[in-house]
Amino acid sequence: MTNPSINPNQQAEPQQNNPESAMKRIRIFDTTLRDGEQSPGASLAPEQKIILARQLAKLGIDVIEPGFPISSPGDFSAVQQVSRELQNVEIVGFARAVKADIDSAVRATEDAARRRLHLFLSSSDIHLAYQLRKSRDQVVQIAREMVAYGKQFVNEIEFSCMDASRSGRDFVIEMVEAVIAEGATIINLPDTLGYAMPEEYGEMFRSVRKHARGGESVSYSAHCHNDLGLAVANSLAAIQAGATQIEVTVNGIGERAGNCSLEELVMAIETRKSVIGAETGIVTSEIFETSRMVSRAMNFPIAYNKPIVGRNAFQHESGIHQDGLLKNRNTYEIMDPEALGIPRSMIVLGKHSGRHALKHRLAGYGITLNETELLNLYNRFVEKADEIKLVPDDVLIRLASETTETQHDPYVLVDLQVLAGTQRSRIASVTIRERDSQEERTYTGTGTGPLEAVIHCIQQAIPVGGEFEDLELHSLSTGEDARGEAIVSMLHNNRRYRGTAVHNDIILAAAQAYVAACNQQLLGIQSDVEMKTKAE
Repeated sequence: MTNPSINPNQQAEPQQNNPESAMKRIRIFDTTLRDGEQSPGASLAPEQKIILARQLAKLGIDVIEPGFPISSPGDFSAVQQVSRELQNVEIVGFARAVKADIDSAVRATEDAARRRLHLFLSSSDIHLAYQLRKSRDQVVQIAREMVAYGKQFVNEIEFSCMDASRSGRDFVIEMVEAVIAEGATIINLPDTLGYAMPEEYGEMFRSVRKHARGGESVSYSAHCHNDLGLAVANSLAAIQAGATQIEVTVNGIGERAGNCSLEELVMAIETRKSVIGAETGIVTSEIFETSRMVSRAMNFPIAYNKPIVGRNAFQHESGIHQDGLLKNRNTYEIMDPEALGIPRSMIVLGKHSGRHALKHRLAGYGITLNETELLNLYNRFVEKADEIKLVPDDVLIRLASETTETQHDPYVLVDLQVLAGTQRSRIASVTIRERDSQEERTYTGTGTGPLEAVIHCIQQAIPVGGEFEDLELHSLSTGEDARGEAIVSMLHNNRRYRGTAVHNDIILAAAQAYVAACNQQLLGIQSDVEMKTKAE
């Protein structure tokens, strides 16, 4: 029998001769605040960039590209402030192969403890013919002159042959030789259009390293876009071909289909470390929080099925999977979500869930059912799952209350009224019924918006110490009778509670979701206390 304390994934991993200490260290270059911000609609204010840069440093990023200094006064200011504040991270000044760009990047980063100049110039024939309107010889000469000019100010120069994956191999080698001769220390071979296949991309690195004069004297970087969904695969191919730096963005944001996703690349390396033979310095426990911060700042929602950080990434509806997970997490998970800072919520209740999962979820709230009650609940549950697909905890608790004819929820929202207008504060009135006394009380409150007014009312009624952390609103249908789904997250003692509700009235849905989250917190605390008492 397998020892349950041993991770089966590790057992199955092929053994390498090299010890972990000999693994290649991959530097993570984050361009969320530059290339990521180029996503349509993802613009950041300078103060937002500062906040995110601090989090990127906390995440363990090696190199941060905070913006494009010459593009705007705001970007210049952001790069300058990040350079002054974050003294333990290398800061990049991004510039075209133009003197004015270089001057701006040099000035913006002059206070950095460690800095780098990042120059880029197109190398593909289609870019030369239609964008630059210059010959190959002219482009090589520009590259030489601008690297030499930049070298007067900084020691570390990264040169990017833009659209390298669609460029002639011999010309890429010629450009690389030219910039190395002038002092470039890092060569970036970008897959600017996300066009390359992994084997093609890896071979380009091998070829340039081998055939360019001085090719083995510099470091190599990969910058991949995701137009064909291959950005992470291509980046891994580059690592295997000798690249020691990978350029990424949080949540994979970026122009068009985005860039290589930081969290996907890092966890691919971390999970298959012994096969890839590489490691990073990323603090994985900060991945989830960083992802949420970027999503909120840029108003870019994260796809439910997004690897690593998507809502469904560590959730399981299948009854077979749920049963295996409850017995041993490693049966259906290759990563530990809690190690990534992700709240543990591996069981999602849907029509494929089994009675074991229902019983386990209710036990977490201190609710115990006998076999007859559990069977009756399961029948109700399946009907509800057919109707709403996924059954959130608050609905499950409500079904348990109906099954046992006992109110398990500490509080129930009985009535809600909101007065809104353009010239005054919003006023709300909420009636709440308390479980133990069965008394109904009405509370009033005001706010700048109707939801804020409602939340103020509920906070008077329900004595919880949790922080109202997040509200998500999703449209589930169209037309005048469209329904909205509200999801409220609360944080208490580093534990998250989520309430969900669906209604035609989105304010009512949000109120019900908030009450549900409060109830979950109270039931969770009550259950923890009972378990502690029994243990004593």
